[in-house]
Amino acid sequence: MHRTVRGMPAALVVALSAGLLTATAPAAHAAAGATLPFTSVEAESATTTGSKIGPDHTQGTLASEASGRQAVRITSGQRVEFTVPSAANAVNLAYSVPDGQSGTLDVYVNGTRISRTLPVTSKYSYVDTPWIPGAKTHHFYDNARLMLGQNVQAGDKVAFQSTGTQVTVDVADFEQVAAAAAQPAGSVSVVSKGADPSGNGDSTQAFRDAIASAQGGVVWIPPGDYRLTSALSGVQNVTLQGAGSWHSVVHTSRFIDQSSSSGSVHIKNFAVIGEVTERVDSNPDNFVNGSLGPNSSVSGMWLQHLKVGLWLLGDNDNLVVENNRFLDMTADGLNLNGNARGVRVRNNFLRNQGDDALAMWSLYAPDTDSSFENNTISQPNLANGIAIYGGTDIAVRNNLISDTNALGSGIAISNQKFLDPFHPLSGTITVDGNTLVRTGAMNPNWNHPMGALRVDSYDSAINANITITDTTITDSPYSAFEFVSGGGQGYPVRNVTVDGATVRNTGTVVVQAEAQGAATFSNVTATGVGAAGIYNCPYPASSGTFDLTDGGGNSGWSSTWSDCSTWPQPGQGNPDPDPNRNLAKGRPATATGSQDVYTAGKAVDGDANSYWESTNNAFPQSWTVDLGSAEAVRRLVLKLPPSSAWGARTQTITVLGSTDGSTYATVVGSAGYRFDPATGNTATISLPGSTSLRYLRLSVSANTGWPAGQFSEVEAYPTS
Repeated sequence: MHRTVRGMPAALVVALSAGLLTATAPAAHAAAGATLPFTSVEAESATTTGSKIGPDHTQGTLASEASGRQAVRITSGQRVEFTVPSAANAVNLAYSVPDGQSGTLDVYVNGTRISRTLPVTSKYSYVDTPWIPGAKTHHFYDNARLMLGQNVQAGDKVAFQSTGTQVTVDVADFEQVAAAAAQPAGSVSVVSKGADPSGNGDSTQAFRDAIASAQGGVVWIPPGDYRLTSALSGVQNVTLQGAGSWHSVVHTSRFIDQSSSSGSVHIKNFAVIGEVTERVDSNPDNFVNGSLGPNSSVSGMWLQHLKVGLWLLGDNDNLVVENNRFLDMTADGLNLNGNARGVRVRNNFLRNQGDDALAMWSLYAPDTDSSFENNTISQPNLANGIAIYGGTDIAVRNNLISDTNALGSGIAISNQKFLDPFHPLSGTITVDGNTLVRTGAMNPNWNHPMGALRVDSYDSAINANITITDTTITDSPYSAFEFVSGGGQGYPVRNVTVDGATVRNTGTVVVQAEAQGAATFSNVTATGVGAAGIYNCPYPASSGTFDLTDGGGNSGWSSTWSDCSTWPQPGQGNPDPDPNRNLAKGRPATATGSQDVYTAGKAVDGDANSYWESTNNAFPQSWTVDLGSAEAVRRLVLKLPPSSAWGARTQTITVLGSTDGSTYATVVGSAGYRFDPATGNTATISLPGSTSLRYLRLSVSANTGWPAGQFSEVEAYPTS
């Protein structure tokens, strides 16, 4: 199949620069993200008498959690005035107020104050999760919605003015809300069973009675506010339907909690708004906790102020979750927690999740043949936009993800297990057509960044086929693609293909390779690269190499970061290399054999007291280091431990070199080199002036002091 490089649609570029989060489709490929019933306008693009904050990517700051990494702060009497982008009669506002405070905003339409005010509160914000390493106080923003009581048109002005409380305004969603839907014929109304639409009475039993009466039919939730004081269970073979998510509102922090269901549960067109103010992982404070059973669906829902939207366990085969809004969860938006088969999660909007916005976690049984498609995700503030932890034949397609914060990438494809029994990635993992904007973040536990799209062999090797196609990555604060073994064990990342990507304005590098393994890149174009094209420094240094194969059609990112002992900083540029640097230090090293714990990496670890020793009594033996790229090497310094306990000896050594790791040529022929503690236990080898090699190999055929090859340090220098 002929594949073309997919760029960000021109309409999307314009919308992002103007502060709108809408997208239209190019002819050749579906646009990334959901088709939404509202248009978002950023506060920093509005008119204000307040002050703008940001941009900032520093963990724990208001600007870093804001959409676009910018917002507007107003105090008493100050305002933010938005130009309405299209016809609307309602608005949802993302905002933050100082911890412990609440208040109201006056609302003006075309200069006239309306009778309704918008309440603002810190009640659901400022979440602490001290059991999560690297977490700080987070989840600063909240969302509040308001029916304007009138229609406004494109070009009209809607302003929000502080009445005394300091408010940081982030983004406004303008929407034309349809009239309340009519009751379906033959349905059972919860009001007919005693539910109180004023929200004063407890409607729990009325909902249960309506569900019991409507088996095989529809439970109708009329316009109103309904309060439930405990979760529903035994829900199966029924449709729960409201008059629209702005009209029918259920107030509860636990809507359905059940371990199993025969299925055919359809939940649609109402809101569930909870009262979760802190994250308590042992509490099932979720819209759905457990199973809806096979062939179920969730659509048209407004879910807010819960711990998790849907935490799905057990049998949820062929579940469809679509056209929903997930706002202000203290943890995940949705998590397929193992055994998900044929699940489709599509066309949803998620903002301000306190953990992974969408996740598949293959615990107990693998998630299989399931997908996240055409979702719009904004501001997950403690993890990833989308995370795939294990599973078989998974797809992540056409999602729009923006503004990830600490501990998170836009998309993570990972073998991080958290618990056992875990089912690692297998089959084919398809990552196609996704757009990532300002994604990737500093990981305070690693003290280095996570890329916009991360492939992570955290707890085990990745052997699945990972295909990443038609990706757009814009304004990543750090790297675009990251390959890492996040648990620090050096497990390999294999079988990765990246075909068709546009990378714009990445802060540091296009490829951040920190694990052994291999990937093929084709048709990847980059502009505005902050430091260098490639950072290729696997960890641990002795774990092996990461091989990047150029499949053709790549441009703008051919340079390699020159110093594995330092991390590139955003916008730094690749520094001129130190002419006196040791090219071999910290680089991946291998050997034909190693005796006991004296492994190959000890000869490039910078410690002259540790050493490599080959398999004994098995000459010849060779030791090889990958310098990362072809280098002009002019001098080698070989060392043994300086201790006088090491007697003088002569090793017979041949120096070989290679540019591809397969074919080696002799650089310096076999010769004996004397190592003597009286003169520092070192030997120097001068290389010809024409030497250029990536792989340096030392072949040892004799040693007068011990029946093995031995080096405590192998240093390679570009100067004579």
